[in-house]
Order: sequence, then structure tokens, then C-alpha cells
Amino acid sequence: MLGENKNRNYVFLKKACRKEGIEIFGVADIGGIKNEFKISQKTLSGMDRAVCLGLELSSAVLSEIESAPTRLYFYHYRIVNSFLDQVALKLCNIMQRKGFSALAVPSTQIIDWEKNSAHLSHRRLGFLAGLGWIGRNNLLVNEKFGSQFRLVSILTNMPLKTDSPSKKDCGKCRLCVKMCPSGAIRERAEDFDGRKCFEQLRSFQKQRQVEQYVCGICVNACKGRLSEK
Repeated sequence: MLGENKNRNYVFLKKACRKEGIEIFGVADIGGIKNEFKISQKTLSGMDRAVCLGLELSSAVLSEIESAPTRLYFYHYRIVNSFLDQVALKLCNIMQRKGFSALAVPSTQIIDWEKNSAHLSHRRLGFLAGLGWIGRNNLLVNEKFGSQFRLVSILTNMPLKTDSPSKKDCGKCRLCVKMCPSGAIRERAEDFDGRKCFEQLRSFQKQRQVEQYVCGICVNACKGRLSEK
């Protein structure tokens, strides 16, 4: 019976997300990692699932990015994050009305920019939820969308079946390595230089390309398996 409830709840939430225009959906088991979150353990008590939602970015907006982020991308980036946060809030309300606890963690809310740390890593949860793999660019890479999407997460105690992490990787694609202006992206994903990446983001911000630390160059380059062609 519990297994049936988990499956039923999973399908219900996925359908609710599709009605809102969200097609990237997965559920992660966070039982072993939630002690790493910068959220009180009291709040997290009983929550062992993360519902991960993703929205594709506009390829037209990304195509404008060449050697620096554009104001058009900056605006699009904020709007997509805001949309994801609103959908997550709606989903939380639905789950709460059904008697479960649910906490939406904002799509973008950095606590420490230099350490690139937030309340939790949406990328890691997305990986655990089977939405993709961690690429050379240190971003989550989806087979269909590449890195051209944004994520939001909802932590909950709602009984849900979980997805399995992807076993795929970037393969022969190295477009992000070639395109990165800072040299932060290396051959191996684990060698990504976060310090160089942040310095480049800060440089763009000082040049007033955009008002926030965003880039988008490697995002534009990463189209998943299509990048290999």
C-alpha cells in the first residue's frame, strides 16, 4: 500500500507541474545528506524527499551571449527563477493541504558568493533526482537540455518514489572548456576552478555588463548530447 501511495503521489505532483509548464521533474532521496543543508534540523525533521523542478532557458536569449553576459540574459535569468519559485510555492501549498510538510528552497539565493554556497545545492539534488550529471562546467547537464535550464527544489515528508542518479557524462564534448573566458573549466569535472569562475563573474559585474554575478557563456555552449554533433 505504501508503495502504491508513493507512486500515486509522484504521478500526481508530476501532472500538477506539467499543468504549470514544468516538464523537468524528479524526486531525490535526501535522507543521507540533509544534515549538510544550511537549514535547521528542526525544520527538516521527517523530510527525506526533495522534489526537483526545472525550466528550460530560451535558446534565443542564450544565442546573444558571446564573450560576456547580456542584459537580456540577466533579465531572462531572473524571470525564470521567479517563475520556478512561484510554481514551487503552489506545489508546496498543494502538499500542505494534503497534510504534508513542504519547504520550497529558492531557485537562487546565494549565502556566500565567493564560496558559491546556498541553503543547499540544487545541482546535487537534481543529480540525485536523475535529472542529469555534473558536467565539466560544474553545472547539472541534462541529456535533452544540456545546462540550458534552471532548477528549484521542494523538501517534503510526502511519501514519494525516488528517481535514480544518471550514470552518463559529457562524453567527448568539450565546448564549455573552449568557451570559458576564465579557464575555470578543465578536462575533469572535479578540477573545476570555482575561484577563477567567481573572479570572472565579478569582472563582468564591475564592467556593469549585468547587476548580478551571472555569466551564461558555458550555459550557451552546453546543449547536452547535441553538443557532440
